[in-house]
Amino acid sequence: MAGNPISKQCTILLLLAASVVPWTAAQTSKETVDFAGGVRGLILDPTRAPIGGAEVEALCAGGGSKASAVSDRSGAFSLSLMPGICTLVVASDGFQKSRRVVQIDAARFESLEFVLRLAGTHDTVTVTEPGGYQATSVSAATRTLTPLGDVPQSITVVSRELIADQMMMSIGDVVRYVPGITAIQGENNRDQLVIRGNSTSADFFLDGLRDDVQYYRDLYNVERVEALKGPDAMIFGRGGGGGVVNRVSKEAGFAPLREFTFLGGSYGDKRFTVDLDQPLGDRVAIRFNGLYENSGTFRDFVSRKRFGMNPTLMFAVTPRTRITAGYERFRDERVADRGVPSFQGRPLDVPVPTYFGNPGESHVGARVNLGSLVVEHQAGRLTIRNRTLTGNYDRGYQNFVPGAVTADKMQDSLSAYNNATRRRNVINQTDLTYSVSTGHIRHTLLAGIEVSRQLTDNFRNTGYFNNSTTSVLIPLADPVIDTPVTFRQSATDADNHLQTGVGAVYVQDQIEISRRVQMIAGLRFDHFDLQYHDNRSGTDLRRIDNMPAPRGGIVFKPAATLSLYGSYSVSHLPSSGDQFSSLTAITVQVKPEQFTNYEAGVKWDVRRNLSLAAAVFRLDRTNTRATDPNDPTRIVQTGSQRTNGFEMGWNGNVTRAWKIAGGYAWQDAFIVSTTTAAVAGAQVAQAPHHTFSFWNHYQIHPRLGAGLGIVRRSDMFAAIDDTVVLPAYTRADAAVYYSLTERMRLQANVENLFNQRYYLNADSNNNISPGSPRAVRVGLIARF
Repeated sequence: MAGNPISKQCTILLLLAASVVPWTAAQTSKETVDFAGGVRGLILDPTRAPIGGAEVEALCAGGGSKASAVSDRSGAFSLSLMPGICTLVVASDGFQKSRRVVQIDAARFESLEFVLRLAGTHDTVTVTEPGGYQATSVSAATRTLTPLGDVPQSITVVSRELIADQMMMSIGDVVRYVPGITAIQGENNRDQLVIRGNSTSADFFLDGLRDDVQYYRDLYNVERVEALKGPDAMIFGRGGGGGVVNRVSKEAGFAPLREFTFLGGSYGDKRFTVDLDQPLGDRVAIRFNGLYENSGTFRDFVSRKRFGMNPTLMFAVTPRTRITAGYERFRDERVADRGVPSFQGRPLDVPVPTYFGNPGESHVGARVNLGSLVVEHQAGRLTIRNRTLTGNYDRGYQNFVPGAVTADKMQDSLSAYNNATRRRNVINQTDLTYSVSTGHIRHTLLAGIEVSRQLTDNFRNTGYFNNSTTSVLIPLADPVIDTPVTFRQSATDADNHLQTGVGAVYVQDQIEISRRVQMIAGLRFDHFDLQYHDNRSGTDLRRIDNMPAPRGGIVFKPAATLSLYGSYSVSHLPSSGDQFSSLTAITVQVKPEQFTNYEAGVKWDVRRNLSLAAAVFRLDRTNTRATDPNDPTRIVQTGSQRTNGFEMGWNGNVTRAWKIAGGYAWQDAFIVSTTTAAVAGAQVAQAPHHTFSFWNHYQIHPRLGAGLGIVRRSDMFAAIDDTVVLPAYTRADAAVYYSLTERMRLQANVENLFNQRYYLNADSNNNISPGSPRAVRVGLIARF
């Protein structure tokens, strides 16, 4: 499990940049000389929602230059033009044309904003050609709409089109094609990820606001998923040591939409989703997303049921003020399944469907109610945005846990427990964004404040077999049991109440020094107040942490389509952990852990719809707990962990008919100095040295398309003691798409095309999840 030094990866990146820059510079040298200025901007509807696909044409006086562009999904466009006076014409179906005369100056890009008025009549346009995979801009990384090439950070965006093409339904599906992130078992009751060597069950966000309870999220109401790698507390607050995953939800807009999806497949898969978007006049629009699923799985006795509904409303109070409100009601129920144990350092060789425990007494449930409200106002160059997210989460699970296999390979030790968590969140965030120029230098200033309150109740019971013992030996020949189990509290089971309060302020400046050089600098300060009450003993504990989180980066653009960047960022994780559950009389005295990331990278728009990105990084985790070598009863903060790595990603259209997505990551995550969990030199669990993914979608005919994907993962350890290895695997997936009419598409997706046997992930040495055998899903998508 040894890795290569990071210096070799730096050399690779420098050679890549050295080979790319001269060629690109040669290709764009005429642009550099002749087109010294231009315009960039945003195209918005009356509610200030972005308009994608709008056509922008520039007609310049004296025939000086003529150019055109098309806005991306975020409404952004850019044009390079010669100095002079130009007329910009913006057109989009369903909107009135807009014209504006602008003065193009040398060595300067003007920033413009077009708000299009609705046309007198509305035409519905049906698009039969599949959409693209590439995202050109994001707002979550900086809280301002910024082109990806101008963000000094490794970011992977999984678009709605890629989600649909692969029939993705979960966060685990999404991260298969995100370099540097591994989905782990999470006791098979929640989403849990290892990002750049750091495990997290809480660094999940919804439209930039924290959604940190442990449950399985669905994608039925998601527009895209953004994976931001590296510590990101400047934007998102505490945690985020390896990075964060942000879901961008579907919102009401002024383009009518009616979409229904029916899915069925192997192992009893049955799923239905609906997406309805309807404008109600020129100022109000509503949208409804719904989900129902009742599916089996390849594992014996294991099934899942899901229900979701998410209405949203958008109200354009004035052309410069809009209000967006939404509510989600989501239910997830499934049979709890902790996988299979190990034997002699490898997963136990039993049939893939084999279940351990009592499926009739094993269950996982989550009931989630989320309410959101966004108020946004544009006042000249100042944008004011206030966002509120309230959440009521009720989740629990009861499971049977495989343990060590006996030496004769005849029996396994089985235990059981249940756990329940209730959490109420109220999070409010206010951002002020202002654009200003000082001479030839342009600033995009951000200032904000965030306040939140979270109330959490935890309760756990231990299972006692025959009401007497906490573990039993079960035969491997028949590991499904019906032994009576009584669940009651042991001496150490949790029964507590936690109150968490956060007050944060942050400032940021995005500085455009010239067309070639940009910088970003920001600082956030979090006041984190945790109050813990043990209902069993009556003990009260309190820990207050003040956590600064700086961020800095620089972007150098030798050509308009090429960015070289470097960045530095810091995050902190309080001693109570990412779920606040580990506060004790000892840990209440412990300072937060610190995550420090150094990163350098390159981003290259090979063509308008195809981008490549690469980065090298070093991520250090310090202030980690360790046992005092002179006093085993004391804790000292001398432990540390390091991840060195290299990432590369690709996304977009190679040709009009050929789309690709995926990436490669090499990472070496290890313990630098001994912690309470492992000795120095130990490899971090479930952080493989190599991961690779490559997805292709080729449009063979206007009605017929095909997809092929490869996922490769090197071997990795199941736990931090480095005693059990999950073997490497390569998996192939495929798909076929056929348009029955211009409004209906039939698709068939095959997972694990060659029926390879593999082990996907684990929660410990004896809780290992097998990967799915070959599975077929057929879907019908109808749009009206």
